[in-house]
Amino acid sequence: MLGVITGSGLYDLPGLELKEQKVVRTPFGGAPVSVGSLGGKSVAFIARHGRGHALLPNTINYRANIFALKETGVRAIVATSVVGVVDKSMSLGTIVFFDDIYFMDNRLPNGEICTVFTQPSQAGRAHYIFASPFSSTLREVAQTVARNACISHRTLGIYGHVNGPRFNSRAETSQLKALGVTAISQTCGPEAVLAGELEIPYLLIGFGIDYANGVSDAPTPIEVLDANLKLGSQVMPVLIKGIVSATDVDTISAEGFLYRFE
Repeated sequence: MLGVITGSGLYDLPGLELKEQKVVRTPFGGAPVSVGSLGGKSVAFIARHGRGHALLPNTINYRANIFALKETGVRAIVATSVVGVVDKSMSLGTIVFFDDIYFMDNRLPNGEICTVFTQPSQAGRAHYIFASPFSSTLREVAQTVARNACISHRTLGIYGHVNGPRFNSRAETSQLKALGVTAISQTCGPEAVLAGELEIPYLLIGFGIDYANGVSDAPTPIEVLDANLKLGSQVMPVLIKGIVSATDVDTISAEGFLYRFE
């Protein structure tokens, strides 16, 4: 089964034939999961912000969400996020398939270290080691779908995780730009790390809705941001459905590994 996590502006999964909505209990709390089929293939779906954007980035239970998908039988995850563009060469309204991450502090919004390994001597405890936290196999599938659907996209990019819910200052954006970050958002660093620790291949797809503070001479007008948010809610479902249709989860394997002490 493929897991799908969507972000701002996409609170339902168009085309999903719903079979069950449930709250999955995990060691980190409950997480709502919708299970059904999309194009004839089984999917488990989470809208990370909830209906009506009820959850700001700092109130999302990331550990419960990823753990719940694993408990539901998910073998790989496709996640989407609207992003603030840091690399000025990237046009707004463009998809980006990330291949690297900048998430230096590795912390959850409440300040805790971002990990499922929370107890001394916990069974299965490990260090997560990876070249990239994003699945190259899933990314290649997604790139092919985007090309065939004539969806404007950037094949690679560095994702920068920033803490919300406030947006970044010009000085902070300048630092991220110097580090080579392509685009930023406030939710997907924890998901990528936690999925890796639970050995679930994870793909992150960004949709550029505005330029981060200081990237352009003037801030992106709110009406442009809103228009791009709406465009993303139309483009992403097409891409997701194509990825689900083209993906054989039995051929997807984790590309990082866990170094254990047992």
